[in-house]
Amino acid sequence: MSGKLYGVGLGPGDPSLMTVRAVEVIAGADVIAYHSARHGRSIARSIAARHIRADHIEEKLVYPVTTETTDHPGGYQGAMDDFYAEASARLAAHLDAGRTVAVLAEGDPLFYGSYMHMHKRLVDRYDTEVIPGVTSVSAAAARLGTPLAEGEEVLTILPGTLPEEELTARLAATDVAVVMKLGRTFPKVRRALESSGRLERTRYVERATMGGERLAELADVDPESVPYFSVAVLPSQVDAGPAVRERGEVVVVGTGPAGPLWLTPESRGALAAADDLVGYTTYLDRVPVRPGQLRHGSDNRVESERAEFALQLARRGRRVAVVSGGDPGVFAMATAVLEVASEKEYADIPVRVLPGVTAANAAAARAGAPLGHDYATISLSDRLKPWEVIAERLRAAASADLVLALYNPGSRSRTWQVGKARDLLLEYRDPDTPVVVARDVGGPGERVRIVRLGALDPAEVDMRTILLVGSSQTRAVQRADGEEIVWTPRRYPEE
Repeated sequence: MSGKLYGVGLGPGDPSLMTVRAVEVIAGADVIAYHSARHGRSIARSIAARHIRADHIEEKLVYPVTTETTDHPGGYQGAMDDFYAEASARLAAHLDAGRTVAVLAEGDPLFYGSYMHMHKRLVDRYDTEVIPGVTSVSAAAARLGTPLAEGEEVLTILPGTLPEEELTARLAATDVAVVMKLGRTFPKVRRALESSGRLERTRYVERATMGGERLAELADVDPESVPYFSVAVLPSQVDAGPAVRERGEVVVVGTGPAGPLWLTPESRGALAAADDLVGYTTYLDRVPVRPGQLRHGSDNRVESERAEFALQLARRGRRVAVVSGGDPGVFAMATAVLEVASEKEYADIPVRVLPGVTAANAAAARAGAPLGHDYATISLSDRLKPWEVIAERLRAAASADLVLALYNPGSRSRTWQVGKARDLLLEYRDPDTPVVVARDVGGPGERVRIVRLGALDPAEVDMRTILLVGSSQTRAVQRADGEEIVWTPRRYPEE
């Protein structure tokens, strides 16, 4: 009968952190296999050394390449694929002879480990058992003596070998993170942490539980001193309190038209990293509550006061996120914040604007592609500009045959603007022109309908509705499944 294959997790380095089951399996195995570089020294073997007997058969699985180049025709990956195939064949020979094989693995065998390559090649042919081990992630958090993740915080584990932009995006979008495989990737990882606003809270752990262990603030670490067996840890932010800064900043964040699914990674990260959230209460309610983070809600009509309050908080060293719906630069909070920030007393406060999915883009995607050609965006609200200006702009855009995205079409106190706009547009557009009536896109009350301009009913339109009015080229097509889609061709006919 064939022998049994074990993947044995040894923990992060300290032999006393091996599990009882790991010790039992090693004691009962006929063959002890472990990986090493060409120098022949194996960290895995050194961890389990006290349990390896003279009568154990030892299989040294020596990597053909680590950091150096290779002349293999398949490059690095080709060389490693051949190695794993050959190493698996060696283990299979022992298993076919009825021997029990224990493959040693630092940390956990199925967590960024080499054992998994043996496992995938052999698990379908032999009886296999994996012995879990303490990971370097858990060991690093334990050595730092700080919670890794608490409550509803999201932990993201990243390999430092990812491209820098990908690292930055993922770090910006998470609450808590561990970046592994540092070594030569450390400068890139440090830049990604800084770009994502996470550097000041990130800790560095080298060789956790092993000889030569080092703990430090990551920002203070010399890149030339960083080995492969080190991790960057952004620990739990619960009870962390605001970082001590001479000067804070204001980030104006666009949340998109609805909830978390519409947030960009950059915006998600800015909201998670903020000490204070400032905004219209309806938009603040879209942001998850985080312990220790202060929320300052207000009415929708006090944009300037809200902006000044955010800048005052930043002057005291607070990192402030001003929360806006949609895109903050489209009829939203970015203008209000920048207007106040341009005053002399706030000129030294850093202000950033992060884009969001606009209501027009969200509604267009639900309906098809009505914004596929040139279009104009106009607000029908006459609270900040006269209706005469709105009417003039509607006529100009309509006469230019532009698709129109009409924001703020109506409210409880504004009931006549939609009818006026419809009648004005009918002077330039066919009554059969498709109009997308989209309400609460992405929200629980989402309703997207396609009507004709001549049949547009103002009573169906409120402040949570956006209207997309087609041009002379916009098409409404009934598909085989009964769904009607709207699209505007990218090619415009010549005169």
